[in-house]
Amino acid sequence: MRLRRIALLLGPALIGLSLLSPGPSSAAPDSSSAAPGPALPQGTQSDDAYAASPAANAVRNVQATSALVSCYRPEVPYGANSGPAEGYSGMTPCPASGATTGEDTGAAGPYPSQAGSNPGYPAAGPMLVKGHSESDLRIDPTDPNHLIGASKWVASAEGYNHLLGFFESFDGGRSWPVQGHIPGYEGWTDNTDPVGAFDTWGNYYSLLLPYQFSYDPDGSHDFNPGTAQEPDPAVPSQVISLSVRPHGATTASRWTSTHAGHPDYVATYDSVGNGPDKQWIAIDTNPASPHLNRVYAMWVDFHSKTAVPYVSYADARPDGTHTDWSAPQALPEPPSTPQGATYLLPHVAPDGSVYTTLTNSDPAHRFCCDTVLLDASRDGGRTWSTVSTLPGTITPPPGSYANTTFRDGIEDTFALGSRPVNGHYPLYVAYEDYATGVVNVLMTASYDGGASWSTPVRVNDNTAAVDEFQPNLATGPDGTVSVAFYDRRLACPAAGTAEARAAGLALDTANPKHPGAPYGAANYCADTSAQFYDPALNPIGHNLRLSAHSFDPQLDAPVEGSNTFIGDYFGNAVGDATAYTTSVTTYDDGTNPGHLQQQQVTAVAVPRR
Repeated sequence: MRLRRIALLLGPALIGLSLLSPGPSSAAPDSSSAAPGPALPQGTQSDDAYAASPAANAVRNVQATSALVSCYRPEVPYGANSGPAEGYSGMTPCPASGATTGEDTGAAGPYPSQAGSNPGYPAAGPMLVKGHSESDLRIDPTDPNHLIGASKWVASAEGYNHLLGFFESFDGGRSWPVQGHIPGYEGWTDNTDPVGAFDTWGNYYSLLLPYQFSYDPDGSHDFNPGTAQEPDPAVPSQVISLSVRPHGATTASRWTSTHAGHPDYVATYDSVGNGPDKQWIAIDTNPASPHLNRVYAMWVDFHSKTAVPYVSYADARPDGTHTDWSAPQALPEPPSTPQGATYLLPHVAPDGSVYTTLTNSDPAHRFCCDTVLLDASRDGGRTWSTVSTLPGTITPPPGSYANTTFRDGIEDTFALGSRPVNGHYPLYVAYEDYATGVVNVLMTASYDGGASWSTPVRVNDNTAAVDEFQPNLATGPDGTVSVAFYDRRLACPAAGTAEARAAGLALDTANPKHPGAPYGAANYCADTSAQFYDPALNPIGHNLRLSAHSFDPQLDAPVEGSNTFIGDYFGNAVGDATAYTTSVTTYDDGTNPGHLQQQQVTAVAVPRR
C-alpha cells in the first residue's frame, strides 16, 4: 500500500502526487518511441495466437469470490456513493436474507476487538462485501487439492474500506465453498496486504496488517487523529499480526487469532512517525532443514521516507499454535542504501537457508531508480547478512498507468528453486521496468547463491508496445518456473459486441484520462498471463493467456486519492501437476452482473519441455 504509507507519513497534500514517476508527469511517454529492450528468448507471438492460447492449453477459469454472499460490520462506516459510473454503488447494508458464508457478520453486536470504540463507531450493522482486489494463493502440502486464497474484502470501494478475506477449495480450485472475512481484527478500519503460508501439518498462517484511520468531512483519510480520537483507542493504531486456520477447519469462522491469551501481535505501532507496511511470510517446510516449521514474518516500518526492514520468527506446532515471536530485528543493508529498503519476500531453501530480496527506492532523487538487494540467514533467522546487490538499476513504473487511473504496487518478485543447479538452489528475480516508456517484465537468475546474476531477459512476448506489469514468481516441485503478470496487449472489446457488454464497458464513463467508454481502446483493458521456464530459464512455449476474457480495470476500483487500485500483486502457485493463479477481474461470467472486482482463479497443467 505504497500511497497509503506516503500519505500517512508525509501528509494529505501528497496523496494525489505521482511520487513514483521518473519525471514530473505521471503520463506515460508515447509508446511508439519505445526503445528496444532486453533479449526475448522465445520471440514474440501474435495477438491472435495469444488470444487463442487458453483454449489451446485447456485453461480452467472460475470466479471464486462471486459464489457466496459475505458481510461484516466495519469499524468505520463510509457514506459516499459515486455510482453508477465506473460500477460504484457505495457501502450497502447486508441483504435481509443475510450472508451465505456462515461467518460472524456482527449482526448480533460489535466484535470483541470493537468493544473499546469511540462514539459513532463501529458501523450500525453488517455491510455487504462487494470488491475483492489484491490476492495471494497457497497449496496445502498435505493435500494438493486443498487451496486457500486471500484478498482484500472491500465494503466501500469509494472509501478504500476493507478487511482481509479468504476463499477455500477442496477440489483443486473447481469450487470455493468456504469463504468470508478473516476474523479477529475487525476493530481496525482496514486490514490489508493478503499473504499466507502452510506448515507441514496443513495449518494455514495468514500474516495481517490492521491499521486505523478515520474520514475527514471531505471524505479524505485521516491517518493521524491522535490516540484519543482514533475510531478504536483501545487497540494499537497499527499492528503486524497473525491468524491461523487450523488443519481440518471447514467453517468460515474457524480461525485462531490469539496467542498466550491476547491478540497474536508480531509488532505494534502508534500512528506518529510509523508506517508498518508490506508484511510477508514464509514457513520452512523442508524435511531436511534443522529449522523445520519455523515461521518467518517480515515487514517494513517507514519513518518519514525511510523504510526499516524487520524480521521475527516463531516455531509452528501441529495444532496450529506457535512459540512466542522473537524480538523484531532490522535486516542489514549496504551503506550505499541509506534511504532503506522495502518489499521483503522471504523464501526458504531445502537446506534451511532463508533468503529475501529488498527493494531500495531513491526518494532523494524523486524515486527515479530502484535497486534490488539480497539478504540471507544460515542459522534459522538469528543472524543475517547482505549477499549482493543485483546489477543495474530499475526504472520504476509511473504513478498511475497510461489511459487509466489505477496505480502499481510491488514492482519485483522473488522465488527460489527446489532443486540444486551446479550445487546451488537457483534464485530468481522478476521485475517491472519502465525504461522503454512502457512497462515490461524482466527476469534474472543466480546459480551461485546470489553472488552473480544472469543478464536480464524480457518475459512478455507482445508485439505492440503496451504495459505488462505486476509479475509474480512461483516455482514447482520439479523446478518449473512460472512468471504470472497482468497483460494489456489485447484491445478492449468493440462497441455493440456481447464481449463488450459482459465486460461492462458502458459503465466506464468517468475516467478523467479517457473520454467515454473505452470500446476498442488500446493499452487499457487487462488479462492475466504466465510464462513458464525450466530451471535454467529456457522458456517453455510462449506467454499463455490465463484469463478467458479481458477486464476493465476502472470498474469498482478502490479509490486512493487521485488513483484507483486493482492490487499491488496477485497470487501464483505451482503444484506437482497444476499451476494456479488468482487475480482480479470485473468481467461478468454470469455470476458478476454488477462488474465488481472478483477473484478469478485459473488452473492449467504444468507444461514440460
